[in-house]
Amino acid sequence: MRISPVIPTVASLLLAALWGLSVFAGWGLEAFCTDQESSAACARRLDTVSTVSGLFAVLAACLTVGAWLFPLRFWALMGGAVLSWLAAAGVLFFGGMLAQ
Repeated sequence: MRISPVIPTVASLLLAALWGLSVFAGWGLEAFCTDQESSAACARRLDTVSTVSGLFAVLAACLTVGAWLFPLRFWALMGGAVLSWLAAAGVLFFGGMLAQ
């Protein structure tokens, strides 16, 4: 049974969209910054977390592109890309919880 390469590619793109919306569209601020504290202080802490998470996101984006550029290594690179996107989202989530 073969799995279509479209499935992990779509998973990678959906995880990228989730990460991008959390970082750039304000979903992270909405989720982790409450009205009880200064939103500027929370935004600074979340910005630091986003920067660390961004390192995993850059790696994941490079692995996703690399998977399509080097088809002989597709599954290894795409597996790494999906794991890197999960790491980026996980760092953002747990870092946001700590930033609260």
